[in-house]
Amino acid sequence: MLEAAGQAVVIMSDPTRLMYLGAGVLIGLSLGVIPGLGGIVGMALLLPFVFTLSDDPYSAFALLLGMGSVVTTSDTIPAVLFGVPGTTGSAATILDGHPLAKQGQAGRAFGAAYTASLFGGVFGALLLAVSIPILRPFILYLGSPELLAFAILGLSMVAVLSGGTPLRGLAVAGFGLMIAMIGQDPQTGTLRWTLDTLYLWDGLHLVPITLGLFALPELADMAIVRRSIAGGAKIDSRSGQWEGVKDTFRNWWLVLRCAFIGSMLGSIPGIGAAVIDWIAYGHAARTEKGAAETFGKGDIRGVLASEGANNAKEGGALVPTIAFGVPGSASMAILLGAFLILGLVPGPDMLTRNLDVTYTMVWSVALANILGAGLCFLFSDQFAKIALIRQPIIMPLILTVIFIGAYQGSRQWGDLYTVVLFGILGWTMKRLNWPRPPLILGVVLGGIVERYMFISIQRYEFEWLMRPVVAVVFAFALWGLARPLIKEARAAGGFVAMFTRFTARRFDVTSVFYLAFIALIGVMVFQATGWHFSAKVAPLSVGYFVLAVAGISFLDHSFREPTGDRTGAKERATRSLRLDLQADDLGLDKAVVARRAVAYLGWLIGFLALVALIGMLPTVFAFVILYMRVEGNEKWRLTLSIAAGMTAFSYIVFERLLHLPWPQTVVGGWFPALKVLIPSM
Repeated sequence: MLEAAGQAVVIMSDPTRLMYLGAGVLIGLSLGVIPGLGGIVGMALLLPFVFTLSDDPYSAFALLLGMGSVVTTSDTIPAVLFGVPGTTGSAATILDGHPLAKQGQAGRAFGAAYTASLFGGVFGALLLAVSIPILRPFILYLGSPELLAFAILGLSMVAVLSGGTPLRGLAVAGFGLMIAMIGQDPQTGTLRWTLDTLYLWDGLHLVPITLGLFALPELADMAIVRRSIAGGAKIDSRSGQWEGVKDTFRNWWLVLRCAFIGSMLGSIPGIGAAVIDWIAYGHAARTEKGAAETFGKGDIRGVLASEGANNAKEGGALVPTIAFGVPGSASMAILLGAFLILGLVPGPDMLTRNLDVTYTMVWSVALANILGAGLCFLFSDQFAKIALIRQPIIMPLILTVIFIGAYQGSRQWGDLYTVVLFGILGWTMKRLNWPRPPLILGVVLGGIVERYMFISIQRYEFEWLMRPVVAVVFAFALWGLARPLIKEARAAGGFVAMFTRFTARRFDVTSVFYLAFIALIGVMVFQATGWHFSAKVAPLSVGYFVLAVAGISFLDHSFREPTGDRTGAKERATRSLRLDLQADDLGLDKAVVARRAVAYLGWLIGFLALVALIGMLPTVFAFVILYMRVEGNEKWRLTLSIAAGMTAFSYIVFERLLHLPWPQTVVGGWFPALKVLIPSM
């Protein structure tokens, strides 16, 4: 192994291969900045180039892994600056990174995130280097019961990510599980909650859901207060970066633990990047001293936890891909196509005859993380200053990228509707103190839980519950779920009091939201009762659980009489344990907030209406002009130049490079003038 590792160093020192690695890094950093894109798009984009490198697998893997290893490094930039996840794996970074940007500490968040990403990426590469022979027997032992247990362990993080409202968190996570079950049932072909819409046959896609839940609500709040991201705070770009680097070394043990979590979970097929950062974030929230009071409000440790796990998962995902030909993530599935093109077979040969290729992949991951972090450090000063750009200028640009990025989900009109609907839901949940992270956790893990549960029961009946790994993991998961519920019961005066001591107290907007939520779940459960048994057993089980939990939580909120110190302690706990972004209206009157929120929603609907009438690219041009003139009264020269630049960017990146088929329009074509300007269209 040492000889092969040394030989791989010599191979990768070739200038041509380093050039391919650098090209992959630049492409990966560019994709990470644009919401909705990511490793899958990058792999698909670069896969045709592998044919031209079929005689040099080292350069081919340097290009592909150079790209894939750094997407989660640059996705920190939109997450911190705008509260918009560059990829689904950076959603947890928003919770503390964006508040830091609002405080003028974007540079510090960048410094900590890049350093943690560097450590995590290198750690993942080193783990890959030494663990393939060691982990091979363990991964071979894992079956569907063990994978189901790990998924349920991930769901147990709901309790932590729910902050001081565990019942709401459990209800929201259950709703996420039900969302994941929308579409055609894989066992019976039953259409579940598809509303007679072809778009829903394959279920809702994660990208528009994530962008809707976490991106649009933050932009709505920016539009409401009508100020730049940093407001009047001073940007500490260069000095802040160094402070972030020092934060990483101060919390090296946390970064190391989260890197280990990312690597281990990344090596388990099916877990996925979208949930790993949440699990690492939940681990930090549970174990770090004072985290309950500061996480979600601009604690640098929250950024370190998420980013330390993010990049480490890439090295972990390569373990099952190389050793067994089982993709550890969606992007690794495309990487398997590169193996076939290059005439390589994943499995024992990659650990014996082609060991030099395996270790060039290890070095590619390590070098890519070092180069990617270095480039991000180099340009972070410029990125941090984006937080000072006026709201009427930056808002239409971000909204445009979000809509186009959401459309990448399945390239259907339904993606655009989904991002707006979940944007409304996310903003409402944020305002009413309903935790959003458990919803994403449920959506990501719902399909995994149902699939592996069906396979486990079909193959092992109920004997799978007695398997050692399953029993141990389930014990940890049950403890994770039970612990906050026990605290909730103690705060209510015991489990009996939790279910019985109700007196008339208040009925507010949150109560109305509870009733609407319960009604929606009730309708979904009622519809599920008529399905085939195999198709309805999981939806009904989850649905009844959600109704029970949401009902208890509704009664607790609306009809529990506050008495004594118990209520004061409970309210303080709710405030301190809220692991989500908090709205700050800067003292604006509620009527003003409502009016500006409706105006923001009008802009979103107007964007969709323009796309339906004239197409995406003309809409980008018109929308930027309208928003900048109406909301900011910006000068015509600046407005037209920015609109033209954004349209050209969208055309070059999405039309020419990614060949994105734009949504169908009512008009049925683009403006004739645009065709004259761009004859090749």
